[in-house]
Amino acid sequence: MRTVHDTLGSMEVPDGALYGAQTARALANFPVSGRPLPEVLIRSLVRIKRAWAVTNGRHASPERRPVFAAIGKAALLIESGQHLDQFPVDVYQTGSGTSSNMNANEVLARLAASASGLPVHPNDDVNRCQSSNDVFPTAMQLALIEVIQTRLFPALAGLEAALLEKADQFSGIVKVGRTHLQDATPVTLGQEFSAYAAQLA
Repeated sequence: MRTVHDTLGSMEVPDGALYGAQTARALANFPVSGRPLPEVLIRSLVRIKRAWAVTNGRHASPERRPVFAAIGKAALLIESGQHLDQFPVDVYQTGSGTSSNMNANEVLARLAASASGLPVHPNDDVNRCQSSNDVFPTAMQLALIEVIQTRLFPALAGLEAALLEKADQFSGIVKVGRTHLQDATPVTLGQEFSAYAAQLA
């Protein structure tokens, strides 16, 4: 263990951890489910940090630009799937995702400082011009876009194909359609399944 100091005091942090006192404090304060954030949400959170590092680097003094470049490179490591185990804060936490936002700030600061040899502060540098009230909801939206594109749309396409297959299979089965509680125009079961597929499409 190592002792890490911040404005709220000192915390014991595992030696090999890339995170710092804020994350350790969140682990102590929110031992709810033992489930960390989904990886897609961590990657989205860090993607926002990288975008801010690029923007802050453009507006920084020449001597500070390497700090923001190092933050951006550190973010790319996490976006590629590295160091995801350094985000242990429980998915059920208070507030606006502040603990996870700080977790990301601490991990990125440590990675950036280690790679560049420069001092990198979690708040003053990584979190510069940001608020968890903005970052975390935006990260949730980015994660949702990724999940919709990579999981929901392919699943819906598979379901649509299965329904069309059933529509063809059931094309010869005639049944009575229903309008409220009364019999209506005869249809085939295949036509019904075709309508389900069209609804998904």
